[in-house]
Amino acid sequence: MDCRPAGIYVDCTLGEGGHAVEVLRRSHPSGRLIGIDCDGDAIEIAKKRLSVFRERVTIVHDSYVNLNAVLESLKIKEVDGILIDLGSSSYQLNSKERGFSFQVESPLDMRFDQRSGISAFELINKFPVHRIEDIIRQFGEERYAGRIARVISEKRGENPIFTTAELAGIIKYAVPRSYRFGRIHPATRSFQAIRIAVNDELGNLKVVLNEGINCLKKGGKLCVIAFHSLEDRIIKQFFKGLEKGLIPSVSDSFRILTKKPVIPQISEVNMNPRSRSSKLRVVLRI
Repeated sequence: MDCRPAGIYVDCTLGEGGHAVEVLRRSHPSGRLIGIDCDGDAIEIAKKRLSVFRERVTIVHDSYVNLNAVLESLKIKEVDGILIDLGSSSYQLNSKERGFSFQVESPLDMRFDQRSGISAFELINKFPVHRIEDIIRQFGEERYAGRIARVISEKRGENPIFTTAELAGIIKYAVPRSYRFGRIHPATRSFQAIRIAVNDELGNLKVVLNEGINCLKKGGKLCVIAFHSLEDRIIKQFFKGLEKGLIPSVSDSFRILTKKPVIPQISEVNMNPRSRSSKLRVVLRI
């Protein structure tokens, strides 16, 4: 992001404030950060972590799809850099109440913003079987989506599926035996797909890319970290469209700074295994 003093930066996915800390350090002493997140629990953690930066940081409890409205409410017309990190935070994955991970026994929820929207419980227990199959196949790119959806339908007919452990067990039972002991847990793709559907992540990504581009100053950068091939494809195609002047709502010129996505080095993956599938792409407004 090339953070500098007096710059204004937006972290659209504030989370616990890890990226925000670095932005504020690197833009010392006068750089300003606007942190946005729809997760109320994460907001409270970030407030404590970033309190040392005082008036240099503004934290907003909202969705990044409302980026333009947030900046307008703060009387900010343009910013020097925008960061969007599309991964779930460690707090969310480890939380026993949020239902993001099958590795933690918890109620099925998976909503980033618990104030609104359908939960994973409602999706799994109330959606027609064909919709569950479509979600798992499309968003999880799961080859056994049909089998998984049918077994979910059978099991929920006996008793509602309440927890992440129950759902993970059902998925493991549904897939072939040879698929149960692969490199990743057999429920990984299905859980990812359900989370994407619950939060409309792909639709929201398209909105925030368009909003973000129009908020950048000339010389400003939009940096996006994706963890899913569908997300990365949307970002890649959008950035290519910007560079070629094919986005109707945008008049200025842009240059892609990452011809190939930046991926973590082996040392980083060893230190933080959850980074293994991350891809960073950056575009510059000229």
